[in-house]
Amino acid sequence: MYLNPFQELSARLVSIQAQKDVFMITFKTIEEIWKFTTYLSLGFVACSLEHLLFDEHYWLNSALVEDTEIQVSVNQDELATLYLGLLLQEGSFYARAVVQDVGGTEEGSQTLEFLSVPLNDVVHLKDIGDESSWEGQSLSTGERGLMPIISVEPLPHPFYQWFLKTYPMACNIIEPTCRHISSQTIGQGLCTARETHTATESDELSYCRGDSIEVIGFYVPGLKWLVGRSPSNGTTGFVQTKHVDPSCLKALGKDLFFLSEEEKSALNSLDEDSQRSCVQLLNDLSQTNISSVYRLDGLDPVDMYHKASVSMSENFGECQVSDSWEECEGVSSSSKCSASEKSSPDSEWKGGVEGFIVQCQDELDDPKFFVDLNAGEMEDSEVFDPVLTFLNQDGYQTYFQPLYDLSMSFLNSTFYGFSEEEDLVFYLETSRNWAKKINMSWAHIRCCFLLGRICVKRMKLSQARVYFEEALSAMRQGFLDVHLMAALYGNLCAIYLKQNLRSKQELLLEKAASLLTCLHQHTFSSEHELEVLKYLLKKAIIVNNTSFESRICFLIFRLLHQLGRYDEALPFVERLQFLLISSCSQPVCSSLGVIPILSYLYDKKYLPHVALASARLCKSVGMKMMPSPLWRVGVVMQNLSRITGSSLKGNYIPAQTAPYLKHALSCSYESGDVKAQRTLCLILSKIHLQYSLLPSAITYAKRAVELGRWTSEDEAFEASLFLGWLYTLDGHFEQACHILGPLLESMQQTDSTTQCGVIHNMLANAQKMDKKVVESLRGYSQALKMATETGNRRNQAIALANFGRLSVFCQTTVMAEKYFLKSVQLYMDVQGSDDAERELVQVLQWLGQILTEQRKLEHGILCYELALLYALKASNLNCKYASSLAHIAGLCF
Repeated sequence: MYLNPFQELSARLVSIQAQKDVFMITFKTIEEIWKFTTYLSLGFVACSLEHLLFDEHYWLNSALVEDTEIQVSVNQDELATLYLGLLLQEGSFYARAVVQDVGGTEEGSQTLEFLSVPLNDVVHLKDIGDESSWEGQSLSTGERGLMPIISVEPLPHPFYQWFLKTYPMACNIIEPTCRHISSQTIGQGLCTARETHTATESDELSYCRGDSIEVIGFYVPGLKWLVGRSPSNGTTGFVQTKHVDPSCLKALGKDLFFLSEEEKSALNSLDEDSQRSCVQLLNDLSQTNISSVYRLDGLDPVDMYHKASVSMSENFGECQVSDSWEECEGVSSSSKCSASEKSSPDSEWKGGVEGFIVQCQDELDDPKFFVDLNAGEMEDSEVFDPVLTFLNQDGYQTYFQPLYDLSMSFLNSTFYGFSEEEDLVFYLETSRNWAKKINMSWAHIRCCFLLGRICVKRMKLSQARVYFEEALSAMRQGFLDVHLMAALYGNLCAIYLKQNLRSKQELLLEKAASLLTCLHQHTFSSEHELEVLKYLLKKAIIVNNTSFESRICFLIFRLLHQLGRYDEALPFVERLQFLLISSCSQPVCSSLGVIPILSYLYDKKYLPHVALASARLCKSVGMKMMPSPLWRVGVVMQNLSRITGSSLKGNYIPAQTAPYLKHALSCSYESGDVKAQRTLCLILSKIHLQYSLLPSAITYAKRAVELGRWTSEDEAFEASLFLGWLYTLDGHFEQACHILGPLLESMQQTDSTTQCGVIHNMLANAQKMDKKVVESLRGYSQALKMATETGNRRNQAIALANFGRLSVFCQTTVMAEKYFLKSVQLYMDVQGSDDAERELVQVLQWLGQILTEQRKLEHGILCYELALLYALKASNLNCKYASSLAHIAGLCF
């Protein structure tokens, strides 16, 4: 059963006007409008409708898929009216001031003074029952007062309404220059000082007018500070952005204008498990039982590919057959194979994973310290020399990473030997005291920082603030270890924001914001840094700068993704993609942006239509900037399975995956990944076989055979066997025999009895269709004998049914009845296999047809009823279902 795409798109479907190509939809909440307009602007609505409007055969026509485009438009006036009505209905919303000074107005004998806010400031409005004015609060100053309704306009993007209501906080913007930077972009390189400045704090840089300043990381418009280095003396410190001329800075790029090259390369690197699972899924879908299970002559190949789970086991036994052709035919010694069974091992596709999964760095042999709590040694400074020496190094070292990372891995790596966390706290406290006594400033700072982190972990924020402030007061040359400095500033400011300590946060917040925002690949050390980022996003909304807002949305996503809070990250990634599209000067932007990330998040959130739509839009992207196309195919398959309610554990492969498989195949040709090419060719061949498009299925199978010769003999054998079967189905019996004959000869010296039997059976099918009855008879005899030797009851049943088909071909209906009946008896013993039950349905119908032709109506009806029963059980509700019903109805009359 298909899921409703409109429900997932947050739209309420009212009616469909097919003649006008119109869907009538409505919304009841701001959130519904927000979600739908987001999907619409990102192109997801049109892509979602593809699976509703097009049938499965459409997706197999590559040219048609490429030439077809669904264009969706919405009446913007009606949507804006509905949006405004819902805002007014809620009674409070956020708006931007469009009139700078509204002064006051006289009302009766009183004069009303209105709140004075800067032009373009963002205010929170609340309905107080007055038709002409509402109560407003400025987000930049926090001041409250009455505001005339005509002086403001609601923020047009529902994302802003959601974010500002979800994360309310004041955002003081004192600098007037911050309000006039909406067109500025993020830059890097050298800039020139406009003014002379003498540092007032140890972390600031002194410079003279006209001095060149090298920007460390980025210049981000809207921030008060940037991190700069003086080329003349090499010192590094904070520089006020209003003191520099940003016009000579180099922009980051046209597409991802908020990222460095290093950040771009890592942008769409998804977790390893997700990519491995997709590769494994494709590997599983490429597998067939062609080398172990006989093929039933006359069974429509379409019936083998239904949305049902694959069999988990097969029962094996022995069967004695008498009074039949196979007893009369001698078995030549050249055709005998050993009874011992050695199946061809399944090829394990590993090469495809290595091509795109980010490899983990080798673990470094980091220093480790035993936490010794011997009371007698606490007063001996020499006991702490190793750890203090380690912590007292001036600059950043790679083995300091566990001290600063988000997972606080130092608790399990750098320090060991303690049974309780309190023991480590005592150890670090003592180390801190010794560091203060002997003036080891860096060790003192790092001990305080670690103690503060442990307090934050325990939610003892006030105690953590004391430690962080002590570390900050001891820091004199913080930029020597900028990772520590950024972590310290970020953690401390986050606490100030959570505890609403405005007097303290004003001194540090803007500098912390610069460290978090401007430095490449900032390493987050605490989830509480999200407080600083939320403050910055609110500021970006107020100053209305796209580059600033994009950078903060990206950082919020990075932090939430590292925390595993995927649902919370999704709105910020959607907003980021919207900003990228909006900033693109071309009518159709070719930028991938963060589409793969969106597909990844939608997949995790179980939004299959939107996940498919986002995966669809990944196709026009260069390989360097995206996850593997194999991952994309896996996401498409998983979400199609969710939409249709079908299982991917069986033979059925959705036709909608064909364009993605072909794109992945093209990319694998470019990369030279032979195993991936073979796997994808086999899957594409199986898809075309499902829809009886045998010429295309043969074309892909021939490629798989050629590629199999470069991988392994087993893979080449299975692909050749599959190709021979396809030729048989397509009526090319000579080509089938040309392939199967040499395969049979090559198996004579092996002990693979089942594989020999498979080839004998398949070759006999081709010979029978080519009217070579005697050769076909010998082949079926060999196949049945080998199936009996191995005890494979399903293969015995298939061989007997094929004997029955040959009997019908020779017009010996009595013999055919006997073979079909024995085949049915064997099938009854084969449990747990949906494929075997579908074969049984076909054999029962053949048997029923033979019986009715012999006027054995009662037995014929029973066979058709059994066929219907097993068809229902196996969910084989196609032509077999209708055929059984028709025969039963006809016989009853």
